[in-house]
Amino acid sequence: MFIFLTVLQALVGALLVGVILVQKSEGGGLGVGGSPSGFMSARGAANFLTRATAGLATVFVLLSIVLAALAVNMSGGSSVDTSLQRTAVPVPAASAPAAVAPSAAPAPVDPLAGAAKR
Repeated sequence: MFIFLTVLQALVGALLVGVILVQKSEGGGLGVGGSPSGFMSARGAANFLTRATAGLATVFVLLSIVLAALAVNMSGGSSVDTSLQRTAVPVPAASAPAAVAPSAAPAPVDPLAGAAKR
């Protein structure tokens, strides 16, 4: 059932993309000629494509909600995996390293200091 609805949603999504791409940005529809009162006139095509877009979008959203509900029910496992969980171990104050004085730090070494001499 889940796979069937997923395939159906993919088909509805492809049809929705196709219907949207066929429309003109000004709302002129297919822009085909014909009588003004005909079904596929510019105005009739715009109305048809607008209604088709609204219908396909509604079906797409409803399928998304149904698939999300089915996916929650299919997962079943609601426990959290704690296999990688680590606990913090407090460090005693006596074993903490002492602060290093800035004068005790070694001077930086230039790795290219003797490279220029040949």
